[in-house]
Amino acid sequence: MTSVRERACAPGHPAGHSASQARLEAVSATEHPHCLLCSAANPFGMKLKFTVQSDGSVLAMFPCREILQSYPETLHGGVISALLDAAMTNALFSIGVVAVTAELTVRFLAPVILNQGAVVRASIVKATSHRLYYVRCEFEQDRKVMARASAKFVVKAGG
Repeated sequence: MTSVRERACAPGHPAGHSASQARLEAVSATEHPHCLLCSAANPFGMKLKFTVQSDGSVLAMFPCREILQSYPETLHGGVISALLDAAMTNALFSIGVVAVTAELTVRFLAPVILNQGAVVRASIVKATSHRLYYVRCEFEQDRKVMARASAKFVVKAGG
């Protein structure tokens, strides 16, 4: 039987949701203060704002700016991969885990069009007793999945 405190800290509970968001922001500020993708302090960064959703996933909006083009009218695949990785990292931050990517698998399903908004959403699939986390992520545009990723993260030394 779960305690009131455990239920209140669960992702679906309003108090758990706000606690997860506060944890994400605190860990990000401490561990990623100048991140190219999610730091507001990086003058050249993308300044993504990840928010914890009621299901425990994290989500960020992304504008798909023309400066990040590969082929004409298409967002660069390396940028997509970096966004997927950043979302999964922030999903771990939301539970207070500082980890680095050990393995990243990306499936590109359709070209991402420039100058249209997109959403990146990540969730934790499983944790192991060996400080290893399995995380997944999807990159959507116009409510269509354009790319998806799965990754293994290992807890950062000293983390």
